[in-house]
Amino acid sequence: MLEPNTLRQRLSVRLVALSRDERAIEGLPVRLVVSLVVGAACLSVMLNMVQGIGTLAVTELDVRPVPDVVETEPQELTLTVIDADGDTVSGATVVVKSGTASLDGVVTAESGADGNATVTVHPDLGENQAEGTLVIDVKPPAGTEYADRRENSYVLVVGE
Repeated sequence: MLEPNTLRQRLSVRLVALSRDERAIEGLPVRLVVSLVVGAACLSVMLNMVQGIGTLAVTELDVRPVPDVVETEPQELTLTVIDADGDTVSGATVVVKSGTASLDGVVTAESGADGNATVTVHPDLGENQAEGTLVIDVKPPAGTEYADRRENSYVLVVGE
């Protein structure tokens, strides 16, 4: 067994050697380094998400069709493009296409200064089909902050 003074001397020598060692990073646990890197990456992703939240709600577009219920005969629809605040948007391309009711192709129009686009549709229903829908999509004006990510309004088609 070592004498207490000898043990203290050896411990003192080792502490002095450890304090002069310049390879401190080698002693750092790998898990701590990995946690630091992953944490910094997650923080970066979260900050990018938070910055995008403010613009998500104000850029969404929708279309209000008038009338929103039509019969199976040639009909003129007025489609008003609006943003999340209810303001009209000009220069958007509105696309009307078959849903559960059918059209001969796709009908498009561009919204004017008042946000309105006018299209003529002639929807058709299948045999024994009492009603169906026409789908409306909107392509935002080029070079704007608008987007169309959610499902838009639709037009209900009823049989005669």
